Amino acid sequence: MKVSGFTFLRNAVTNGYPFEESIRSLLPLVDEYVIAIGTSTDDTLNRVRAIDDPRIRIIETCWNESMQDRGYVYGQQKMIAQFNCTGDWAFYLEGDEVLHEKDLDAIRNAMYDNLTDIDVEALYFDFLHFYGSVDQIGIAGYRRAPRIIRNSIRSIAPDGLFFVVMEKNKKGRYPKARFANAQIFHYGHARRAEYTKRKLEQVGKYWGRNTTDFNHYGNIDCKEIRDFSGSHPAVMTSWIEDFAEKNFEIVANYKPSLKNYRNRLRFWLEELFGIELSKKHYRDLE
Repeated sequence: MKVSGFTFLRNAVTNGYPFEESIRSLLPLVDEYVIAIGTSTDDTLNRVRAIDDPRIRIIETCWNESMQDRGYVYGQQKMIAQFNCTGDWAFYLEGDEVLHEKDLDAIRNAMYDNLTDIDVEALYFDFLHFYGSVDQIGIAGYRRAPRIIRNSIRSIAPDGLFFVVMEKNKKGRYPKARFANAQIFHYGHARRAEYTKRKLEQVGKYWGRNTTDFNHYGNIDCKEIRDFSGSHPAVMTSWIEDFAEKNFEIVANYKPSLKNYRNRLRFWLEELFGIELSKKHYRDLE
């Protein structure tokens, strides 16, 4: 079994991503790591080179600045890296996502166990989306998503988040997937607020949005936050000390929106019936 890792990066230093930690957390599982690095104004390219691992293959890219439709430029960059993978499995990990060392054996076993079952097109993970602090998670968004895709099927990435299998030339669907028996730790909204503000100012245009009004994480419904008491990946120790947000506080006069109330209803139903109703970009084979 050959495993490819892949991701894309640009200005990851300036924007406070734990990208070096992310890369190092996945390296024990892969035979090659393909990284598309867009033209940056910081030291991202040199930092990746300095990891100095022969499995890392860098592709220097130029982003399409005129592509401002629903984040598709992210999909373009993701596919540049994905289409250069040569493994049986292609493992996508974003620059703010990290694997816990305790899960590596389970992930490796899941890839081995499903390698010859051609019905399994992907493996999905539980997600921990840290929000405003590394001591709490947000639960309003997706909680499970595929990050490993079988590299012999026709798949594309409409944006950076998910995969679409092109079963027919003009018709796509989400991949059929099994659980990888592991978690992905997502720190993008736990870095210091000034990094998130800087990042949003740079990339909002790719989504056709004005995101310059972000100043802190506190503009959120308190019902969407849950405490986290588990352990973080060991590779994240220094980043958490140096880059994580330490001053989270919910806006005192925050007024829940209609969307917030819909989420509250969903949370209540989940707790009442023991089900999970968040958006899923896969078909579960379990």
